[in-house]
Amino acid sequence: MVRRQLFKIFLVCLVLFGLAFAAAPWFAYRALKANARDQDVAGLAEMVDFRALRTSLRDQVREPPPPERAAGDRDAAPDIWRDPMGAVRRALEPFAEPLAPLTPAPARLEPYLTPAGLYDVVRGYEPGAAPPEPPPAQGVGRLTAPLREPWPSLRYWGINRTRFAVHPPGRPNEVTVLTFQRTALFRWTLVHVRLPERPEA
Repeated sequence: MVRRQLFKIFLVCLVLFGLAFAAAPWFAYRALKANARDQDVAGLAEMVDFRALRTSLRDQVREPPPPERAAGDRDAAPDIWRDPMGAVRRALEPFAEPLAPLTPAPARLEPYLTPAGLYDVVRGYEPGAAPPEPPPAQGVGRLTAPLREPWPSLRYWGINRTRFAVHPPGRPNEVTVLTFQRTALFRWTLVHVRLPERPEA
């Protein structure tokens, strides 16, 4: 009888462990979203691999196009005959950034790396493009608020990697994919973001 009871307890513990292990990425997403919303920089530092995140964004976030110059403008792109060093420097600019992964993030990536920008990104918006949020619920509504919020859809679940897809309400074609990597038994870290393809302006 005692052995049977112990076996039942063991099975219950095993099931609970399996559920907690499988649901850990979802809780990581919820915690990351809450930390970004509450401007918790220390919490975000534990849940985001910013170096990997910058690397994933480098080729997706482009510099805004420079203003067009007049044909006779002397400030136009350096000419190989008049300014050979300037022309070479300009030609090497696209290759300089990936060769220096430890340098500070380019200015174009900064909006994506702030708490406010991350909060928009994990909800499927561009930084600064999310609509204003309604006031927080009070009382019992505060407990049920997570059930009313949009949930991320699961793109992939693995032992060490999980991908969630999020998009703004009513815009299912603008999908942002968030990749989390397991760094401990129940700890997951955001390591990659794939932004939706948007038409160039």
